[in-house]
Amino acid sequence: MPDQPIVLLTNAMHPDGEAILAPHVRMIVPPDAKAETLREWAKNADGIIVRAKLPDDIVDHAPRLKGIVRHGVGLDFIPVAAATARGIAVANLPGSNTNAVAEYVMSALMHLRRPLYRLDGSLRSQGWNAARPMADSLPELAGSTLGILGVGTIGRHLAGIARNGFGMKVLGTSRRKGALPDDIEEVSLDDLFARSDAIAVCCALTDETRGMVSRTLIGRMRPTAILVNVSRGAVIETPALVEALRAQKIGGAALDVFDVQPLPANDALFDCPNLLLTPHTAGITATSGRAMAVSSAQEMLRILRGEQPLNLVNPAYKAA
Repeated sequence: MPDQPIVLLTNAMHPDGEAILAPHVRMIVPPDAKAETLREWAKNADGIIVRAKLPDDIVDHAPRLKGIVRHGVGLDFIPVAAATARGIAVANLPGSNTNAVAEYVMSALMHLRRPLYRLDGSLRSQGWNAARPMADSLPELAGSTLGILGVGTIGRHLAGIARNGFGMKVLGTSRRKGALPDDIEEVSLDDLFARSDAIAVCCALTDETRGMVSRTLIGRMRPTAILVNVSRGAVIETPALVEALRAQKIGGAALDVFDVQPLPANDALFDCPNLLLTPHTAGITATSGRAMAVSSAQEMLRILRGEQPLNLVNPAYKAA
């Protein structure tokens, strides 16, 4: 490895990951993750570890670039085709935040289905006798049906938690028909939305899935059903979801991802009832953050040493 190659971190990461890199590279962290800032800071970079979306033309501004590693899983932050054409290796970390995302989905369901914070608030403000009757209207997850849109690594893990931990029935749909485990009932998209008490959107964002959760599908949901999106904002037709929530045509929703990020302060979603909003943190915990930092650092060092990363996503880069 050449003396002190430069690795650009779009955002600071867990100290344990930075400690792995420190003896071998010079790390640089820009003051923000704006496109123009990343272009400027990438001009001398040999590698980039990605936690924020890269501009589509980033490789045109980084002539020394040898590798890009996603601090996470989703590749929509990286212009993979452009990197491949320039002979730049791209790697990600499949499975690194699987448990964190699955736990988020279950936490969101509990938040919306059995909101203990309301009982706590009522007990504190109105007393014991006012709070206790509120519990009579709160359903259990056991015996209800969870539909999973996109039964990949996260979807399968989520199914196991829902089924084995909470006694839920699990429906699923996937791009590869007939590939689901026996304990997940494979159904059509229409049936998934019509039969589920809760729906978890876990699919990757592709041309096929963009806008997949349409006004029509949302219209098929049960009046008490909940929608949880841990995929990407563009998978859901957001205006249709806003209308459904405001008209109370569905039971609620939890969104961790949005069409525009950061979510603008005047966004219509802030005025929707029964909606849990979080700032794209479903996969971020102290545990997953450390694991992703360590793995992304190790993958970057492999690339800079001329080795193939463990999770190379564009093997065609070698032919460029």
